[in-house]
Amino acid sequence: MPNSAPLPAPVPAPVPAPVPVPTKSPVAFILKGYPRLSETFIAQEIEALELRGLDIRIISLRHPTDRTTHPVHGRIAASVSYLPEYLYQEPLRVWRAWKAVRRKPGYGPARRLWLGDLWRDRPRAWPNRVRRFGQALVLAAELGDEIEHLHAHFLHTPASVTRYAAHITNRTWSCSAHAKDIWTSPEWEKREKLADLDWLVTCSQAAHDHLAALAPDHNGNDTVSLVYHGLDLDQFAKMDRPRFNRDGSDPGQPVRILSVGRAVAKKGYDDLIAALAALPPSLQWRLVHIGGGTLSEKLQHQAEQAGIGAKVEWHGAQSQEAVLAAYRAADIFVLASRIADDGDRDGLPNVLMEAQSQGLACLATAVSAIPELIIDGKTGVLVKAEDRAALVKALAHMITDPGQRQLLGEAGEARVRTHFSHNYWIERLARKFGLPIEDLPADVASDTAAHLSGQI
Repeated sequence: MPNSAPLPAPVPAPVPAPVPVPTKSPVAFILKGYPRLSETFIAQEIEALELRGLDIRIISLRHPTDRTTHPVHGRIAASVSYLPEYLYQEPLRVWRAWKAVRRKPGYGPARRLWLGDLWRDRPRAWPNRVRRFGQALVLAAELGDEIEHLHAHFLHTPASVTRYAAHITNRTWSCSAHAKDIWTSPEWEKREKLADLDWLVTCSQAAHDHLAALAPDHNGNDTVSLVYHGLDLDQFAKMDRPRFNRDGSDPGQPVRILSVGRAVAKKGYDDLIAALAALPPSLQWRLVHIGGGTLSEKLQHQAEQAGIGAKVEWHGAQSQEAVLAAYRAADIFVLASRIADDGDRDGLPNVLMEAQSQGLACLATAVSAIPELIIDGKTGVLVKAEDRAALVKALAHMITDPGQRQLLGEAGEARVRTHFSHNYWIERLARKFGLPIEDLPADVASDTAAHLSGQI
């Protein structure tokens, strides 16, 4: 059963800023689910674009399942509409949508496009593909005439629904691609979507290079752009007190290890549990895990079987205030990401940037875009994915060396605050939506120079 030890007291949320008057026609953002605790980066982006003047209408393919939300969700002004999550639940709505759009000039081409996708998906993904087209019919029928452009978050399901609806209604569309949607989608589908959309942004150099190579030869670099999510430093202010000097020798002051992430295969939590179990018994430590996920019970059982169940706290999904408080109470942040059997992997996990913004020393695996953030031995520690022996060695060293943790934490924080400011990257995204260019403050301008010189 989950350990019920309390998390540190939450950090108070900042006062919301007013949303300015929009400067252009509304844009529909098509999301897989909204709101979601695990997708704070999307909510952060929506809020920032609203503050820059973009009028956004959120369309979600699924209803929320989280019991709580982050403060940023309360600051977002966009209206939220939900498409039929399963077609059988709202058959009349789907039928009315079909009647409303079937005579549109774009319906025939969109249907042929869908049938081609359906044929290539056979038979494994037929139910999902049918559901996507049904959702696209409803989206196309219910979109307001004032909306001229559609933007999908994720290149798999949301982009399919968006693409079909865009063809039916003769609208333009774009996409933000992230991680699983890139690495688990078939190549043919990525190529066709990249040839069809107006533009795409993605949040790591690794993903950018992969997708740009699949985009049409004549405009690969123009179609795909790198836009890191960055970190809203106003939400993650510097910690105003020194960290504890715990070194793993005092049973009354165990080193506090934190990991934030969903309990899914690509996060490598079974590797982390195995590594912790292999640490010398003399070391005093405690692991705090924050996040939901399908493997939670299995991992808890693994920890119990390994004899370390009493040293692990399982807290499930938490609010952003609680997560921030946990960063500030921890000594080490660990993320043992890997490439899952189905090809799924992390992009650039926001939790690493969040942890580093609080001066927290980070230990992670050199997977996907993580080395774009962490410089091994300078701003954090990297080990090879699924190398449990290396993970044990790195953990033991960081537990016993608070001086090294201090240096790594300070260097990591400086890098995040210098090179991964949300302000710069949101400005690049705002320009993609045609918003007027704003003068960049000095710190953001330094980010621009660093990016152009290849330093980040």
